[in-house]
Amino acid sequence: MGKKGMLLVGHGSKLPYNKELIETTAAIIAKKTDEYLVKPGFMSINTPTVEEQLEAFRREEIDMLVVVPLFLARGVHIEQDIPEILGLSPGARKGEFRLNGKMVPLVYANPIGSDPLLAELMLKNASNAVAELNH
Repeated sequence: MGKKGMLLVGHGSKLPYNKELIETTAAIIAKKTDEYLVKPGFMSINTPTVEEQLEAFRREEIDMLVVVPLFLARGVHIEQDIPEILGLSPGARKGEFRLNGKMVPLVYANPIGSDPLLAELMLKNASNAVAELNH
C-alpha cells in the first residue's frame, strides 16, 4: 500500500492557540513518519476548513484517507458534524473517498478519550507546575 492521507481535525478558535496547536501537531506527525501525508483542517473560525482540506486531498496520490479528530471527548462535532461532512452514516467509521477519478477507503478515527498517554501528559504538566512553583 502507498501513502495514506491524514486529515487532522481541530475545532478552531478566535484565539491563535488552537490553530497553532493543530498545525504544530500535524507538522510533528509528518516529521515522525513517511507513512502519512498530513494536513490540518478546522471545523470553524480557522482555515483551512475540513471541507477545503478534503478538496486538497482529492489532488493527492494517496491510497487511503484517515480522518483524525484532535478532540478529547465525543460531542456534536465528533458524533454528527464531522461524519456528515465525510458523508458517513450515523455511527459509521468507514466509508469511501473519491480522488483523482478513483475511490479509496476512508477511515474516521476516535477522539483521544481516556488514554494512559493522556494521564502521563497530565502528570508531566503537574510536575512542571510544581517545579515552577519551587523556583
